[in-house]
Amino acid sequence: MPVSTHLALFSNWGHRLGVGLLWLIARLPSPLVLRLGEALGPVTYMLARERRLIIRRNLELCFPELEAREREALVRSNFRYTGRGFAELALAWFGGPRVDNIPLRVRGLEHLEEAQADGSPVILLSGHFTPIEIAGRLLSRQVDMAVIYKPMDRRPQADATMRQGRARIGPVLSKDDLRGIVRKLRSGLPVWYAGDQNYRSRQNVFAPFFGIPAATVTGLPRLARMSKARVVPLFYHALPGHEGYEVVFGPRLENYPSGDDQADAARMNQIIEQAVREHPEQYFWAHRRFKSQPDPEVDMYPGVKDHRRARRSGRRKSHK
Repeated sequence: MPVSTHLALFSNWGHRLGVGLLWLIARLPSPLVLRLGEALGPVTYMLARERRLIIRRNLELCFPELEAREREALVRSNFRYTGRGFAELALAWFGGPRVDNIPLRVRGLEHLEEAQADGSPVILLSGHFTPIEIAGRLLSRQVDMAVIYKPMDRRPQADATMRQGRARIGPVLSKDDLRGIVRKLRSGLPVWYAGDQNYRSRQNVFAPFFGIPAATVTGLPRLARMSKARVVPLFYHALPGHEGYEVVFGPRLENYPSGDDQADAARMNQIIEQAVREHPEQYFWAHRRFKSQPDPEVDMYPGVKDHRRARRSGRRKSHK
């Protein structure tokens, strides 16, 4: 049964209030908006225990060489950038034309131009870093592109808001619409692709990410094969001191796809890992990237499960 988006439903009020708050925030001067977002980080660190456990565990798995105090400092820094990411989303979606005045430094654009020189389709391989929304919005001033997103079928209002917000970058394509993505690639429009999350898919393989098996969808080599597209890495980060953002294009991948989905998935993860290591504080560590494992009995986030049990137990006691 389809979910109604009618405002009369109480379940839709929260979404409207949230969008209204983002709209109001975006009316403020951009530097103030970013500072508000960064101030949200320490508050979220204290309140969002489950998210804190996930981020801490991910950093423990990926950076075992760091001392505990160094990882904890990285956890706190990641919360600040995550809070800033909400502010950046408000600016990107609702900030209007003045957002285009935010400085953007672009390096390696010649790699994209070289890949497109003979009219070949291009997939822009990227990842989920905290400034994703504002970086895409700012880059669209210089590069025409489409973006792939994961539909939120059970939250139609949020889905519509996301599509409208990201339409300021370019055409928005569902990750499930393979034919539509291929058509867009063949039309000559580059497509932004990020495959670094733990999606449920029959096309998953386990490929190393920071040396740990990670369920990795093989959509990138399949799309490149179907569209005969070239793959160009694209990563981005916030510059220090509110000086703007930087987007970096890398050389197109040679011999990709190779015909071996396992090897291609491992290569993609390696490229994303390299970008993460350059700016680990700005990666989206709150996602349980290693939730799925070759052995389904292995729990990579035991602290999260214990926290959820304790929370459910507390709720049951409060109702007695």
